[in-house]
Amino acid sequence: MTAAAGESFADVFSPPGGAYLEGRWSWPADVLEVTDPETGEVVGAVSDAGAAEVDRAISYLAVSQGEWPLWARRETLTRAAGLVADRAAQLADVIVAEASKTVREATSEVRRAAETLRLSAEAASVLDGRTVPFGNSPRGDGWLGWYTREPVGIVAAITPYNDPLNLVAHKLGPALLAGNAVILKPSELTPLSAFALVEILLEAGVPGSRLALLTGLGAARALVADDRVDVVSFTGGRRTADLVAQEGRARKLLMELGGNNALIACSDADPADVAVAIVDGAFGVAGQNCLSVQRALIAQPLYDDVLERVLALTADLRVGSKLDPLTDVGPMITVDAAVGVEAAVTAAVGEGANLRCGGRRAAAFVTPAVLTDVPHGADLWREEVFGPVVLIEPFADLSAAIDAANEVDTGLQAGVFTRDIECALDAADRLRVGAVLVNSSSDFRIDAMPFGGFKSSGVGREGITTAVESFSEPKIVAIRRRQLDPAQTTAGTGRLR
Repeated sequence: MTAAAGESFADVFSPPGGAYLEGRWSWPADVLEVTDPETGEVVGAVSDAGAAEVDRAISYLAVSQGEWPLWARRETLTRAAGLVADRAAQLADVIVAEASKTVREATSEVRRAAETLRLSAEAASVLDGRTVPFGNSPRGDGWLGWYTREPVGIVAAITPYNDPLNLVAHKLGPALLAGNAVILKPSELTPLSAFALVEILLEAGVPGSRLALLTGLGAARALVADDRVDVVSFTGGRRTADLVAQEGRARKLLMELGGNNALIACSDADPADVAVAIVDGAFGVAGQNCLSVQRALIAQPLYDDVLERVLALTADLRVGSKLDPLTDVGPMITVDAAVGVEAAVTAAVGEGANLRCGGRRAAAFVTPAVLTDVPHGADLWREEVFGPVVLIEPFADLSAAIDAANEVDTGLQAGVFTRDIECALDAADRLRVGAVLVNSSSDFRIDAMPFGGFKSSGVGREGITTAVESFSEPKIVAIRRRQLDPAQTTAGTGRLR
């Protein structure tokens, strides 16, 4: 489903308010317009909130939460998952209206968001407590106890533009299940999807005393600086993450910061499979995906064949309107983002890289680019490009290929193509990344996986059960059952020796 001819996307979805705080929808601040990156058309508006709205939201959540038992949280998220599935067409329209995704990509994201909420509900068992093994220590004689998992408190959830629905579900589902109150700050570029999901969550039964929704850069700064926030869960860029880490008191930070992902194809791999994986993994969502394949390292005997296939497949990709079901590559999120990708390609060519195809910009569109001979000192090799660009390089030795994959400052995921289990396991041992996908590209994830990386790719892990654990803390209750033997104490004080 897409908006009918003559029908604006405001008719498909219009937020009930510019913000949600203090248990109600309202327009508490200046208006922030939301535009379609493809056409520049205004498709909606939200509030441009700031410090005053953040203070109101946190003050309300801090004192108004009340009881919300685990069974009710589980049932609420289950209902919300069903509502997302029921309204899949409308939600896909919202994503297409404000973001870069094609109709096909948006439809897939809605399915994943419903699954994310379902998995969140099913993760209630993660919050089960355990007994404490006092009997395993002489000092525990006479004691019994257990621990429960308790909510951390107030969570600040900050989400990016590239997955405007499912990444919101990944923040809200586990945090709410764990019993926290959450203030959501979605990207100013794509807030409407978050508004639609919050509306569904409230309809499903999330208490207004557990949730707030604010947009605006001023709101983001005030939110991370407020000492009443117990956890900051942030998905975005490394520079912004550094600023977040410098604000506020010492507290838990959960961060997913992207990657410059490698694909390694050994000499026994199928060239056709490798080429498809490179093209699909590099150019989906116009490359605006933290799991995108950016560097493809191909064993020398396969290199010419794989490169030829990649160039042929890339030439067949259809670059065009998000609304066209046949489109393979839509626009980037802004013209400035497209200009940045074009400049990075141009700079690499200036340093000696060979542009085999693509890399041309028209407004917010960039044609899929394939480069070879990229110097390892070039920014395009070392930094995440976050656009439709892939670099292809031959290797003669697997060990050298693994070293090349590891030499960048990120370590999110990597793909390894081989039929040899020993080669696969050797690469998995040596690649310093959060996930190694064998006979797949880096661009694979199920929402139940612990998700994150090493080095500058982030702090902590997303993925439902891991996130529920991160949004809760163990609390011990210990009971001394009987008076201790004085011989076991120090000078009869009751303190153990």
